Amino acid sequence: MERKISQLVMALLATSLFISPVISKESHQEARKQTADDIAPEAATGIGSQTLVRGKEWMVAAANPYASEAGATILRQGGNAIDAMVAIQLVLGLTEPQSSGIGGGAFLVYWDAENDKLTTFDGRETAPFAATPRLFQDKKGQPLAFFDAVVGGRSVGTPGTVKLMWRTHQRYGKLPWRDLFTPAIRLAKQGFIVSPRLAALIAEDQENLQRWKATAAYFFNDDGSPLRAGQSLTNPTYADTLTQIAEHGASAFYHGDIAKDIVNTVRNAEGNPGVLSAMDLATYQIKEREPVCAPYRQFEICGMGPPSSGALTLGQIMGILSHFPIGKMGHDNINSWRLLGDASRLAFADRSHYMADSDYVPMPTAGLLAASYLEHRAALLKKDKALTSVEPGQPIWSHAMNYAADESLELPSTSHFSIVDRDRNVVSLTTTIENGFGSRLMVRGFLLNNELTDFSFRTHIDGRPIANRLEPGKRPRSSMAPTIVMRDNSPYLAIGSPGGSHIIGYVAKTLIGHLDWNLDLQQAINLPNMNNRFGAFELEKGTAAEQWALKLEQIGFEVKVKDLNSGIQAIKIDGRQLTGAADQRREGKVIAQ
Repeated sequence: MERKISQLVMALLATSLFISPVISKESHQEARKQTADDIAPEAATGIGSQTLVRGKEWMVAAANPYASEAGATILRQGGNAIDAMVAIQLVLGLTEPQSSGIGGGAFLVYWDAENDKLTTFDGRETAPFAATPRLFQDKKGQPLAFFDAVVGGRSVGTPGTVKLMWRTHQRYGKLPWRDLFTPAIRLAKQGFIVSPRLAALIAEDQENLQRWKATAAYFFNDDGSPLRAGQSLTNPTYADTLTQIAEHGASAFYHGDIAKDIVNTVRNAEGNPGVLSAMDLATYQIKEREPVCAPYRQFEICGMGPPSSGALTLGQIMGILSHFPIGKMGHDNINSWRLLGDASRLAFADRSHYMADSDYVPMPTAGLLAASYLEHRAALLKKDKALTSVEPGQPIWSHAMNYAADESLELPSTSHFSIVDRDRNVVSLTTTIENGFGSRLMVRGFLLNNELTDFSFRTHIDGRPIANRLEPGKRPRSSMAPTIVMRDNSPYLAIGSPGGSHIIGYVAKTLIGHLDWNLDLQQAINLPNMNNRFGAFELEKGTAAEQWALKLEQIGFEVKVKDLNSGIQAIKIDGRQLTGAADQRREGKVIAQ
């Protein structure tokens, strides 16, 4: 009982951070000495408290309770979904800096209710103009070890998040730009409670985080120990940075002193400098793109096209599965998971072969989702055994280039949030700095991305070019899959997840659970994660997924049991009724009115 009361008190405290201070600037160092025993961490993170949430006016589902409350604050003040998006992103960059922030990039799928229009905005980072094909190769032309490339300036691409927020707010926003910064600035000055997740990730990455002075000073105590869950942390430097952007718009980030500091930090990273320049920042552009949509039953599953592989790969998986009665089969049937696993393998084979930034390389986008092509791919799954081998298909395509398979890594990090406002505008946004803590370079209170390592370190294999090879100005391929499911030409579901290339499988499983197996959103999210990207069936450790290991092996799959830490945030729209759910594997929280 005492523990429940403590959690309730701290939950109230967490939400009140936007109204009254937790800690003064002067007492910051003393507060950082608090232990996890002093503050119930579950209350600050929402872990264990997620349930299906209903509302009628508006709803926000974000990956951290502070961020959810920031978005709710804006919506309560009469702001719209784009206004809330800005506030949420700014707070996420503070409270879960390992996942996203203004030093990274994002993809936005947006339903404009006034014009009945679905569109997408590409805020993906770009390769510097000075980048060469040898950037991630050693003197012999061999690929660098992954973390030799990641940690430092070499991996930093031109950030896109600030300009994404600015451009979309200029077009759709309702409240004044500077008002959207108040929650994050206040929280950065007054302090937030370090969550168990953030504390654990800092402890796991101590060696990399301690390589850079500014980063170490922020994530470690004066005695050199990593921050612990329950400590209070302020970031006045981040508050100052946000104040400049609030007052002067995106130009404050892409020009002037902030831009100079970003470039200097990247180019002077000792031992691993990068090539980002002031010109890269000054010329960065957001691109509005047509959504990629794929039919599924009575729905259309729509999302971000290239340079994201998310919507295409997800659309292929669902299109292949549409040829099977997976709804009747249910989630307790081994064949349901066999079909999902091998459909995913087929889609990932195409992803590795064809998908990249279509501004730089030709892509068979329409052919990959063509009904006849997906029917042909589905026919490969009619046996009751796992596929013995998987190769990329040959979709209808006028281009004759013969690409080589990609070798790029995409490790799990990232964040996702979904928003529906009073007017039924819908935001589905996935945001990232790539690997946990990005490049580990911190400047002006925020971390810089390591997004360039999403490119293939090789450019060719046996003389054949790799579609996702590094080129100046190019955007690296992503698996982020912010999704809006349409029904009868109206939004039905906003959904997405963090998790690197696992994102696609997490979203596919949840969609099947809800659309085919008639589970509510929370039940669908809670289903054990079982992904198959490259041949091995990966089963979520410590869950009921492990019970399928032997059966999957018996039908021909290699099986691996591992942590599969999804972070689905989903909102269903059914007339005036809104229903939301957050993934209990992370710190998400749904708030509604």
